[in-house]
Amino acid sequence: MSLESLTEEAKQAVMTYDSKKTVDVANRVLAEGVDVVAIIQNGFTKGMTEIGALFEAKKLFLPHIMAAAAAMNAAMNILTPELEKRGRAVESAFGTFVICSIEGDIHSIGKDIVAIMLKVAGFNVINIGRDVPLKDIVKACKDNNAKYVGTSALMTSTMVNQKSFEELLKKEGIREKLITNVGGAPVTQQWADEIGADVYTENASDAVAKMTKIAG
Repeated sequence: MSLESLTEEAKQAVMTYDSKKTVDVANRVLAEGVDVVAIIQNGFTKGMTEIGALFEAKKLFLPHIMAAAAAMNAAMNILTPELEKRGRAVESAFGTFVICSIEGDIHSIGKDIVAIMLKVAGFNVINIGRDVPLKDIVKACKDNNAKYVGTSALMTSTMVNQKSFEELLKKEGIREKLITNVGGAPVTQQWADEIGADVYTENASDAVAKMTKIAG
C-alpha cells in the first residue's frame, strides 16, 4: 500500500476513535518499511490536530479528545520502540532539552513525538508531561541545567501561558541561559516573535532541523 493511502488511513482511524484500526495501520507501517515519521506526522498527528480544531469550535467535547488520543496512543505504543531504536547509538551530544505541554493544556501526543525525535537526534530530553505549572517548568530547567526548553499549546486559550512563561523566566533570571521553543497547532512564527520566544517549530521534523542547527 502507498504511503499516501496509509497516511490517510492513519488520520481517519484517529478521527473515528478506532484503536483497532490505528494498531493495524501501525503494524503495517512496520511490516512494509514505510516512513514511520511521515505516518505519525501526516497521518496520526493530523487526525489529532483536526479533532483539536473541532474541540476548539465546540463541535466535539473532552470525551472525544480522550478517545482520539487513546486511539493514537495505541499506535504509538507500537511505533515508539522503532523510533527509539534509531537513537540507541546516539549519545546526548547537544545538551538537555526540557519539554512539556504548557499549564492548562492537557494535550500531550504531539509533544511526546517531538520529545522522541529530539532524543533520537542526540538531545538529552526531559519530558515533564502535560498541563505543567509554569513554576514547575522553571524548576525543571534549573534542576537539569537545561540549555533548551520547549512548550506546546494546542488551544488558543493556553497559548497565553507561553507568554507568561517567557516573563517568568526573566523574573527568575534564567531567560538568557535558555533557548526557548514554542509549538502547537494554533502557534505561529508571529506569536513566537510577539512573546519573545527564540524558536517556533511546526512539527517534530521542523523541531529537529531547527534545534540541531542551533545546537550544532
